[in-house]
Amino acid sequence: MKKNYDFSRGRRGALVPTPPGKTRITIRLDDDLLDWFRDQVDAAGGGNYQTLINTALRQYVEQQRESMETTVRRVVREEFSRYRASTKKGLGSRATRARASSASR
Repeated sequence: MKKNYDFSRGRRGALVPTPPGKTRITIRLDDDLLDWFRDQVDAAGGGNYQTLINTALRQYVEQQRESMETTVRRVVREEFSRYRASTKKGLGSRATRARASSASR
């Protein structure tokens, strides 16, 4: 080991520069969550678990920003499909009920 080292050309900071639009942070995550993200990347054959975490966070934020109109449309579609499914199972369609009613007269 040398007695003196020359740090005159040394630089502080990360070895890999942070790309534009990204911020380097320190975050504490539960071990089980971090393991899950790493396992997902391993199962996919490689990649970056940090990118996967970023994607999951982005999807959550976009879901929270969903407009009221989009939310109402989604809920109406879901409820309408349930209603149609229940009428097909139970009472039948409106046209079938109308034919049965007119036939009994």
